[in-house]
Amino acid sequence: MIVDASASTRRHQALAQTKGLLATLFDQAYRQRARLALLTASGRTPQWQRHGLKASAALQPWLQALGAGGGTPLVAALEQARHWLQARQRAQPQEVVRCLVFTDGRLQHWNAVQPMPCATLLVDMELAPVRLGRAQRLAEQLQADYQHLQQFRAMD
Repeated sequence: MIVDASASTRRHQALAQTKGLLATLFDQAYRQRARLALLTASGRTPQWQRHGLKASAALQPWLQALGAGGGTPLVAALEQARHWLQARQRAQPQEVVRCLVFTDGRLQHWNAVQPMPCATLLVDMELAPVRLGRAQRLAEQLQADYQHLQQFRAMD
């Protein structure tokens, strides 16, 4: 999972709603004994929170403390995640891997991004009355499925 926690995600309670969804997803992952890799994109550089460890209750304090601020190093986070996923698939070829990207797409500009090496879902967190639609364009470049936060359905 890649979570955009830049300052723009504070608008219209986007990050707050996303945190509620993440809590549900973490709980499901825990019950399914799934492994998670979690990368946040805020400030100047992306930060890894987890690297393929089993989901656990230890994620809840991190989630509660998650705040929005700073820039949007989302492109760098996507690149780091893509490299990590490629290495993970080489090390664990039998493992089913999926990538979820949570962003409002409010990047100033970005060059073309490469698709992730697995099934990817981009969840658009943009809740402003006037939406820019950048997250949908980013999903197209990533060759990812697209869903808006308000209509979220888990991947099969």
